[in-house]
Amino acid sequence: MRTVTGRTDRVVIVGAGLGGLACALHLAGSGRQVTVLEREPVPGGRAGRLSIEGYEFDTGPTVLTMPDLIAEALGAVGEELTDWLELSPLDPTYRAHYPDGSTLDVIADTARMAAEVSRVCGPREADGYLRFVDYARNLWQLERRDFIDRNLDSPIDLLTGNLLRLVAAGAFRRLQTKVDQFFADPRTRRIFSFQAMYAGLAPHDALAIYTVIAYLDSVAGVYFPRGGMHAVSRALAGAAEKHGVQIRYGTTVDKVETSAGRAAAVRTTDGERVPADVVVLNPDLPTAYQELLPPTRTRRIRYSPSCVVLHVGSRQAYSRIAHHNIHFGRAWQGTFDEVIKRGRLMSDPSLLVTNPSRSDPSVAPAGRHSYYVLAPVPNLDRADLPWRDGLADRYADELVSTLESRGYVGFGDGIEVSRVVTPADWADAGMAAGTPFAAAHDLFQTGPFRPTNLHRTLSNVVFVGSGTQPGVGVPMVLISGKLAAARVTGGAR
Repeated sequence: MRTVTGRTDRVVIVGAGLGGLACALHLAGSGRQVTVLEREPVPGGRAGRLSIEGYEFDTGPTVLTMPDLIAEALGAVGEELTDWLELSPLDPTYRAHYPDGSTLDVIADTARMAAEVSRVCGPREADGYLRFVDYARNLWQLERRDFIDRNLDSPIDLLTGNLLRLVAAGAFRRLQTKVDQFFADPRTRRIFSFQAMYAGLAPHDALAIYTVIAYLDSVAGVYFPRGGMHAVSRALAGAAEKHGVQIRYGTTVDKVETSAGRAAAVRTTDGERVPADVVVLNPDLPTAYQELLPPTRTRRIRYSPSCVVLHVGSRQAYSRIAHHNIHFGRAWQGTFDEVIKRGRLMSDPSLLVTNPSRSDPSVAPAGRHSYYVLAPVPNLDRADLPWRDGLADRYADELVSTLESRGYVGFGDGIEVSRVVTPADWADAGMAAGTPFAAAHDLFQTGPFRPTNLHRTLSNVVFVGSGTQPGVGVPMVLISGKLAAARVTGGAR
């Protein structure tokens, strides 16, 4: 494994996102002097916070899996997860709503889930579900240590016995094709393959290795932290500061100062020079290269689709929904083609609706509810749609109408506060192509083919976050923090 050369005593981390905070904890645990420079007044990066008239909204991810990774980061400085976060398992993890009016609860307990699948789709489909669970669990066990929780420097690093086992398991076939081997009902086929969108691909284009995302969501379980997802950011930041990490909020970095093939310091927009033996960059990776580092040739990246998020504070409550809800449209493959290949808005959208106040009333005023509505849309590379010229408000109105047609009676009339976030807003926040989901996980942007987390020519510049290894999603970003720290400390991973 390549590591940072030279002294590594003083580390400056630019950005207090989840990856940067996890990295800070692992470095602090190894005895490094760590300073984190964050431009916002709060930690979290994409996992930030929006407060409007008594409503509290998570600005980024809303689905939390694998809390053991949070525990691992806290454990690097001797802290216990339960002392910093109150986590509750969600039951169901999701509720799927289908165009025919049927619903399917996704339950982490496999026996109960098999009974639910049998109730909705029949006993043969339940048998397929149990076989799918065994398959997905096996893939996760094969992939985690050798290919996810490990720094990869070249394709040669992939040559392990587990690679042969993955090939034998059909993990490099198409995800939808593999899922269809276990399920015959279109409803189960969708609920166990839609997660490919998290990797930036349609299920019929993604590799079956990404079946593990469905495993983490649907089998390992989904959790909700009291106070919302931003509570994770606050916990990591609090533990880091307790153990000597200096986090400076409201501090924007202008550039990384380099000399003789190394970073020497970072400079802030107010002219301060902060010396460093190592610089770790948490901003979106293309932005870090383009705005903070000396010019260098980088390869072209194919980005994941983006999304529109509608934050709503409402007087309305709905008894037939769960904390997380997936509302499927009638279209399937064509829907993905519209967003990913043709650069169009979904004509028949599938939506994620999260209702966090159902689990934690503290995120909304008394008697009120908060909603987070996510719709996949093209990124700005695929289609530079006129989001700033009225499309944002028009599309928000369309989403409200779509929800009302799918059972959210009076949704529009109940809105007290709202905020719509579009690809243009993600771009303003420094996310390449206007997407919060970074580079798509196609074959040549996965594992050692994904942009490396150690700069090729600047020997003490390290990257962390979703744009580098291992990839997108809260678990992968937390792992990226550990992997980035290992580049500095020379740890085994």
